[in-house]
Amino acid sequence: MASISPLAPKGGFPDLPVIEGVEFASVEAGVRYSGRTDVMLARLCAGTSMAGVFTKSATRAAPVLDCQAKLGSSTSGGAAIIVNSGNANAFTGSKGVEAVAAVTEMVAKTLDVPQDRVFSSSTGVIGEALPFERITAKVSALAETLSPTRIQDAAAAIMTTDTFAKGASAQVNTDDGVINIAGIAKGSGMIAPDMATMLVYIFTDAKIAQPLLQDMLVRLTDKTFNCITVDSDTSTSDTLLLAATGKSAEITGATGPFYDALHSVMRDLAHQVVKDGEGATKFVEVRVTGADTDADAHKVGMAIANSPLVKTAVAGEDPNWGRVVMAVGKSGAKADRDLLSIRFGDVVVADKGWVSPEYDEAKAAEHMKGDDLLIGVDLGIGAGQATVWTCDLTHAYIEINADYRS
Repeated sequence: MASISPLAPKGGFPDLPVIEGVEFASVEAGVRYSGRTDVMLARLCAGTSMAGVFTKSATRAAPVLDCQAKLGSSTSGGAAIIVNSGNANAFTGSKGVEAVAAVTEMVAKTLDVPQDRVFSSSTGVIGEALPFERITAKVSALAETLSPTRIQDAAAAIMTTDTFAKGASAQVNTDDGVINIAGIAKGSGMIAPDMATMLVYIFTDAKIAQPLLQDMLVRLTDKTFNCITVDSDTSTSDTLLLAATGKSAEITGATGPFYDALHSVMRDLAHQVVKDGEGATKFVEVRVTGADTDADAHKVGMAIANSPLVKTAVAGEDPNWGRVVMAVGKSGAKADRDLLSIRFGDVVVADKGWVSPEYDEAKAAEHMKGDDLLIGVDLGIGAGQATVWTCDLTHAYIEINADYRS
């Protein structure tokens, strides 16, 4: 395990509220490594609504396909989520399908829930058969240790190259009582979501119909997890599940305080994933305005955020705005060189297609020394805007990934 990211939350794992209707457990199963917990289980009460978004990768893993097929199933029975780290069960053919079936069947029997309400995820090495017997052998032990307060243990069990467990929460006051939201995530490398991100599990005690829950999740995913990147690589296993147990107040509106609170939890988790980017030392917000459309603004933002040249300049604390110009030009979005403006933090670097007469390179360089950086780009064309988040690219990223399978 690498030393903890310098961008990790200073207070460590946060205190998350208990979500009525959810219990957690974790165990060491030896899926790939010894001496670390690597399987987590969450049991959900009867009546829980489940929503999810998943990777669009053409080579998505067997657990992803299984979750997609089960989403929207009846809420009459209980439900469960089981996750292992160390092995992604991806590119494993029929053996991968058999492994998912074996694990979900064992969980269903042990917890007395319908198998089509057992959702599984796997993360880790691609292309190796999942030793599912090691997981099924531990399901009874997991069931015996389920507790509503063990969400931090669950967050730790799903880590791979992560350097810290990730959690976030929010509360919403309503006329019918307080609604709690708590979420956990894992992710550090192979981060360029095209749906959600790596593995994320969010729980709320709100009562929400599944179609509305799904609609909220999709809309907020586009504002959060689909706006982050570490290395431009989309995982085969990206899964985001959102469970609403129905034990608190009911939500019927598509927007409002609950929607905003869920947004804050998802954004917080997305930022934590970037801050734990493999080898990361800088957290970078790329804010694009003045684009022809919001979609064009997103293209520009991701082109900047994914550029190895931009990211290595950030790592070297170099305000190299020429690389930003390059990224805008290659993005495929509508752009006009002579309307383009760029800033690093509050320092205007370029204005209307030329170096700003007030540009102070020393001030720009000083901004680049910080941990949290802003690259602002205005295309000067229209009202389109987008914000995306990324990290720098350091030599440590190479070291981590060169040694990943060894």
